[in-house]
Amino acid sequence: MADRMILRLDNRGLDKPLLWTTIVLCLAGLVMVTSASLQIAETNLGDPFYYATRHGAYLLLGLLVGGVVYYGVPLALLERLRFVMLPVALAALVLVFVPGLSRTVNGSTRWIALPGLTVQASEIVKLCFVLYLAGYIAERKGALETQWKAFLMPLGLLGVLMVFLLLEPDFGAVVVLGITAMGMLFLSGVPTLRFLLIGLVAVGLAGLIAVAEPYRVARLMAFTDPWADQFGSGYQLTQSLIAFGRGHWFGVGLGNSVQKLFYLPEAHTDFVYAVMGEELGLLGNVALIGGFILLGWRVFRLGHSLEERGLLYHAYLVYGCAFVFCSQAFINLGVNMGLLPTKGLTLPFISYGGSSLLISAAMIGLVLRAGAEAEHLKARGRARK
Repeated sequence: MADRMILRLDNRGLDKPLLWTTIVLCLAGLVMVTSASLQIAETNLGDPFYYATRHGAYLLLGLLVGGVVYYGVPLALLERLRFVMLPVALAALVLVFVPGLSRTVNGSTRWIALPGLTVQASEIVKLCFVLYLAGYIAERKGALETQWKAFLMPLGLLGVLMVFLLLEPDFGAVVVLGITAMGMLFLSGVPTLRFLLIGLVAVGLAGLIAVAEPYRVARLMAFTDPWADQFGSGYQLTQSLIAFGRGHWFGVGLGNSVQKLFYLPEAHTDFVYAVMGEELGLLGNVALIGGFILLGWRVFRLGHSLEERGLLYHAYLVYGCAFVFCSQAFINLGVNMGLLPTKGLTLPFISYGGSSLLISAAMIGLVLRAGAEAEHLKARGRARK
């Protein structure tokens, strides 16, 4: 009976500030992808609105996905199916290496080529692992606070996924997944000493992985002094910094970026924020950062509220989505501004990319669903009294 009641959600428990923040970010993304991609789309494909049209279609599909998740996917069902999530994640990572299904771009094999759609495997992995780990924490929260074994088991499973991601290679996804897992486990109450010990090991391994490949070493060297090899390993970063420098306070005007005219690589994907800095200036960039801060605050606040109500699965699912959004946004913004080494990560809701938009929409649908279910349960409790 309870499950049937939860299936019939209406909008009374909908977090409207979070929904509107997401919508505004999506619309800002559509505008910036259109502006950043006009020239490259016209030159390479003969249609200046090719990427803009596809991005708009992905947004509409994302709206549909988010709506289906919000209205039709009870979290109790997802909690029961949490053990299925890891095989799904592994299957996505294996399919990346299947000849005929895989797609390689710039030396990285990260995509599964399906009819009419290209899916980035790491996006599926992020969602599946969050769904699994939220259920694990809800079930074994007490053990996580007292037992090493309970703490190490999800980390071992995480390690398996990371190995496959590194084989693609997709180091950026490894970092986001690692931050998300460690953040969720830390909030679950794992003793600080254990957490710090594992954290030091993880940082050491990340350092070894970073220097294991020549191209990663080149990126690190370019990060420390991009102007030393301005037309080589430091090219992307220097062009991004030039874009920010041209923007000043108010920007050169929407559509008037020079850096997007084949100077700045990946202008409509990984470096769309730099184009935004050039066209809308510091004030536009600060507004975007403010939007992500508001989104992160609303999601973390909701997670804390759910945990206080004892809805552990709901809470840690929300926490996981918050860590994915915030870590990926932080890394992308840091890379664009030269604060972090270059990583191939999209900016959630802003960058061009179908997989990222659809998975982000599903995550927002889950977050909104968690809050709405909590409000319905609360209202039902009051009705019984």
